[in-house]
Amino acid sequence: MIDEFDEDDQEKRTRKPLETARPATVAAVVCPYMAGPRGRGSDRDSQAKLEEAVGLARAIDLDVRLAQVAPLRQVTPATLIGKGVVARIAAAVEEMGIGLVVVDDKLTPVQQRNLEKAWQTKVIDRTGLILEIFGARARTHEGRLQVELAALDYQRGRLVRSWTHLERQRGGFGFLGGPGESQIEIDRRLIGERIVRIKRDLEAVRKTREINRAGRKKARLPTVALVGYTNAGKSTLFNRLSGADVMAKDLLFATLDPTMRSIKLPNGKGCVISDTVGFVSDLPTHLVAAFRATLEEVIEADLIVHVRDVSHPDTEQQRADVEDVLRELGALEEGSGRPFIEALNKIDALPEDLRQVLETRTATGAERARQYPVSALTGEGVEQLMNAIADLLGATGEAREVSVPLSDGATIAWLYRHGEVRSRRDDGETAWLTVALDEAAAAQFERRQQAR
Repeated sequence: MIDEFDEDDQEKRTRKPLETARPATVAAVVCPYMAGPRGRGSDRDSQAKLEEAVGLARAIDLDVRLAQVAPLRQVTPATLIGKGVVARIAAAVEEMGIGLVVVDDKLTPVQQRNLEKAWQTKVIDRTGLILEIFGARARTHEGRLQVELAALDYQRGRLVRSWTHLERQRGGFGFLGGPGESQIEIDRRLIGERIVRIKRDLEAVRKTREINRAGRKKARLPTVALVGYTNAGKSTLFNRLSGADVMAKDLLFATLDPTMRSIKLPNGKGCVISDTVGFVSDLPTHLVAAFRATLEEVIEADLIVHVRDVSHPDTEQQRADVEDVLRELGALEEGSGRPFIEALNKIDALPEDLRQVLETRTATGAERARQYPVSALTGEGVEQLMNAIADLLGATGEAREVSVPLSDGATIAWLYRHGEVRSRRDDGETAWLTVALDEAAAAQFERRQQAR
């Protein structure tokens, strides 16, 4: 049923702050697209961009009644898109009773206000939509802090109405302004103060994560970070590898708060696997900055596994988008020595001929040591991926044969925890083990032997 368009109600919608998703809101999605080598849509098919934008809108239960590409000959400073397109969308908005228009691009505050006046409805851009999704998905205190920081930074330059919701959130601070201070000045100051407090809290989170990472390093537990485009299947693969029960749905940004689990690798060694927030094209810089405390788990990981949806028609562009964000974070620095492999997920959704080509190429081609076809849903290829992870994490250090008395169970257990035991034979009262140890573990083992 189409909602009736009520001017008074619409004015309330226009003033309502973007803090929580409004389920069943009738919405339109408009995807500005400028074709050509210098156009903003030149790297991505316009229909694929539109489908992704619709998926983002539906991720917060928006009822998308209208979805269309808006071709651009040139950017219109006042509204981004041309007058003719603005007029056509205005007519559709009124006819369908649309309460929200999502413009899948970056809008300036002036453009956003002008479009709201022209369409007589609420308008948000791509950044605003992503913030809405993040706000709906955040479950932990840390996640909510990061979302709020990004939202405040985004809204700081868009103060055109009273931010009374800030006063409700913080117990009422409207009286803090002096007699001659305007409402916008008060709001800007409130936002600035809140940003300082959130950054201070997130710095405490960052330090806590540093302590936890130091503890894992001391315990010789390497970390594997799963990264990838949103909805690539990271959480499903995480559940498959770890036996966990993290929410895994066919939704964009189904996972927001990071999850970590200890797992046992095929060689008997342990590691910590981390499921991180999904990336997306045109991810706002300030949003990446807000989530840096969480994404440091990726920066500090011993191995990065890029989970890709190879069944998606835009998989190569998605790969490029993810690698761009990783470079921005400094996680793909040249010469870092950090292993980086790709889990080519959802092979079960590929046509048989394309799947055979992919499996042949990754088994015999130049990428065979870097790309691993898997299906997180069915488990196909996961064993090979686990073996690759074990090999890469245990690649450092030369294998050596050591002898340990069978009565010294603590040292034998230590070797299994800190090294890669490749073979073992028990001879009388002695265990002979061929074990690969990295430099630090080897030195620690020598000290244990000398202390005996």
